[in-house]
Amino acid sequence: MMSLINKGDEVIIPAPYWVSYLEQVKLCEGIPVVISAGFDRNFKITSAQLEAAISLKTKALLLCSPSNPTGAVYSRTELRALADVLSKHPQIMVISDEIYEHINFIGGHETIAQFADMKDRTVVINGVSKAYAMTGWRIGYMAAPLWLTKACDKLQGQTTTGATTIAQKAATAALTGDQSCVADMNGAFKRRKDMVVKLVREIPGLKVYDPDGAFYVFPQVSYSFGKSFNGNKIANSSDLCLYLLEHAHIATVPGDAFGDDQCIRISFATSDEKLVEAMKRMREALAALKS
Repeated sequence: MMSLINKGDEVIIPAPYWVSYLEQVKLCEGIPVVISAGFDRNFKITSAQLEAAISLKTKALLLCSPSNPTGAVYSRTELRALADVLSKHPQIMVISDEIYEHINFIGGHETIAQFADMKDRTVVINGVSKAYAMTGWRIGYMAAPLWLTKACDKLQGQTTTGATTIAQKAATAALTGDQSCVADMNGAFKRRKDMVVKLVREIPGLKVYDPDGAFYVFPQVSYSFGKSFNGNKIANSSDLCLYLLEHAHIATVPGDAFGDDQCIRISFATSDEKLVEAMKRMREALAALKS
């Protein structure tokens, strides 16, 4: 972002978004332009929304597919529709966050970089943290036009130390080795996703989109807003997450952190037993709220 964005440049960001996207743009003195991709659109923006958000100051579009926090995944057709809009605006780069590429429940990953007219205008961001459960190794990587990679390399070389050679070798082994573990893990996530979606749908008042990737569900919880427990009113997603933490002892993340205060994020990157218990506690805690 710091190698691409100058003061006053606009960056289009679909919401819900990962929590630091806006702040990255602001840190570069850019201007975040947020497009709402709500529950009724399966958390994905349309080509018409993208066209309407573009101005002469637009420098980049930041996409995340599969998405954190929603699990939404753009299809090839949907990406092609966005690319058709971008083809009319050659000054716009796409920063494509594809860190959840291999946690995908619909048979295959699609990237906007696959299109010939977008390849040289796309920065693909990825890493080994999610697919290979190597979060602590801190290895990410990007594929981008040479001029931009040189700028990023120059900037990073003056601001951080390099990744350790041990971590780099481990990442190489993960990426080039037997991939059966990735398929096994993806199958486990799919099973947990199906289970959690079913359990959430059994909780009165909650609505949930069945995600196509990543390891989160992002249910709409506004049914609980305005209700109270022991005189304390639930006004928003932050209030609800705090209530669930204090009274059900389960950790969720408020949707306002991701740009959608109607929802909360639930991770299913844990054991089946813990997920079943957590959903039981959530159902009981929400039932205890009074109108």
